[in-house]
Amino acid sequence: MMTSIIDDIKRSFNSGNMITRIIIVNVAVFMFLALFNAFVPTVYASFSNWVYLPSSPIKLLTRPWTIITHMFSHVGMWHMAFNMLILYWFGRIVGDLLNDRRVLPLYLLGGLAGAVVYFLAANLLSDVAGGSAHGASAAVLCIVAAAAMTSPDYTVRLLFLGDVKIKWIAVAVIFVNILGTQGNVNTGGSWGHLGGLAFGIFYVWKLRKGTDITEPMQDTINWIADKYNGVPKKKKTTLKVTHVATKKSPIKKNRTSSASLDLQKQVDVILDKIKVKGYDSLTDEEKEILFTASKK
Repeated sequence: MMTSIIDDIKRSFNSGNMITRIIIVNVAVFMFLALFNAFVPTVYASFSNWVYLPSSPIKLLTRPWTIITHMFSHVGMWHMAFNMLILYWFGRIVGDLLNDRRVLPLYLLGGLAGAVVYFLAANLLSDVAGGSAHGASAAVLCIVAAAAMTSPDYTVRLLFLGDVKIKWIAVAVIFVNILGTQGNVNTGGSWGHLGGLAFGIFYVWKLRKGTDITEPMQDTINWIADKYNGVPKKKKTTLKVTHVATKKSPIKKNRTSSASLDLQKQVDVILDKIKVKGYDSLTDEEKEILFTASKK
């Protein structure tokens, strides 16, 4: 049975999108830490200090990897489950509208932004001093903000509330965390959450201006993936360019421009449909058009 379960997890990880892979990693890390804590709690108490993000500058210098590990580490079952559920809902929107290759860099950079804001708050504000940060909340809320900025009128159905546009969900989350910075419970976490939300908003704003600030992270991830998969480095080739005098073909140019214009019109129609009926109303063909447009 265990072999079958492991094979299913491997299959889901290899064939799934980036959101599926991030969720699998988070669940696996949570299960490991939960079992560790259940069977050897005294050892776990010491071990967790090397996984969670410390607020002490000296401790952070001795364990810099916690900048990454903390955003995959959850303490409570409900904390992990809620974060992964939100990530699944909003991550699909980001993956479909902004392209799946941007999901992991956005998750990591959003978590990093949350870590920076938490660290600054813990060292500059007396009511946040001490403790450590753990959990994917800042990274997940970065995805939420990016989805709301990309498609603010996308509608989701919430229990007891019915259909709600995600822009109002984002506003509510921002409002709650602003209030949280003035409370006595998880004050540092609220500051970190706001850091993740701010980065998601900033990212889409820059993307609309033509700058994708996740590109360096994408290149790094692709390089690591190529190394892991044993993909050989491409050899540089010297190209000999010969200029041949030919007449320009305005017809071909017009056809290219016309094709780009038609694709943009199709995307505009699809986005209008999402605003009215939600993403789930799209056909497979319309989803494919969005995916194709996101790669251009």
